[in-house]
Amino acid sequence: VLALNGKIKEVGEKLFASNGKEVNFASALESCENVGGTLATPANAEENEALLGFVKQYNRYAYLGIKEGESVGQFENINDTPLNYTNWRKQEPNGKGTEKCVEMYTDGTWNDKKCNLNRLTICEF
Repeated sequence: VLALNGKIKEVGEKLFASNGKEVNFASALESCENVGGTLATPANAEENEALLGFVKQYNRYAYLGIKEGESVGQFENINDTPLNYTNWRKQEPNGKGTEKCVEMYTDGTWNDKKCNLNRLTICEF
């Protein structure tokens, strides 16, 4: 169960919340879906900044709701829609098919990463 305890932010039409827990990508996605949301995916700089607030608060990298699609090196939202906003770190994504998930660093930039590592869970509603 997602305990909010003031760990919620509203940006435009979206609500973001984190339980502060670090789990692998599949578990993070499942925990968000179990409470009626999905993994947070920033659609613009303002939303990216809101997610960065959680990353800094917990001082942990976070998974984003982004995955590598059918084409190697092409990333998309987990609902299979194109990414209209990105904030890749310089030289990223560079996993070339081996790093299918995306994490946010503590500076707000993104990196493609393997999906089996434990990262902060941030959900969007």
